Amino acid sequence: MAVGLQIVRESRVIREYQEADLERVLEIWLSASIKAHSFIEAEFWESKVSDMREMYIPASETFVFEFEGEIYGFYSLYEHTLAAIFVTPGAQGKGIGTLLLNDAKSRRESLQLAVYKGNSPSISFYEKHGFISTDEKVDEHTGHPELIMEYTS
Repeated sequence: MAVGLQIVRESRVIREYQEADLERVLEIWLSASIKAHSFIEAEFWESKVSDMREMYIPASETFVFEFEGEIYGFYSLYEHTLAAIFVTPGAQGKGIGTLLLNDAKSRRESLQLAVYKGNSPSISFYEKHGFISTDEKVDEHTGHPELIMEYTS
């Protein structure tokens, strides 16, 4: 894995997800979910891998960020919802999330997402990219509060 990932335009691409990407996408989702949500037991995320594999990824439009043949991140859209956006922990902070989010924003006039209130780095990331908080709710699966955020171009 390229730790010193300085993004070279010719070597990077955001492309449509392919079935062959599934295991890498699940690996990124699981490791990044555990890192970003330390306030939720890792076992919860581990118990959701099969749902991601069998329901959520197949139901969504998913795009991956690939650099020199390796996938470092992905996002999933479900209608006008940004259902997922994750970058592998070792490559976070290098602009990949911004590239993925900008690509998602280019595909929809408006986007909505839910983010745990305890995940302040992600909230700051979304606010920096034009999302505003519009509502709050409690996640039925974890009991943790979430912000509903929206972006309109």
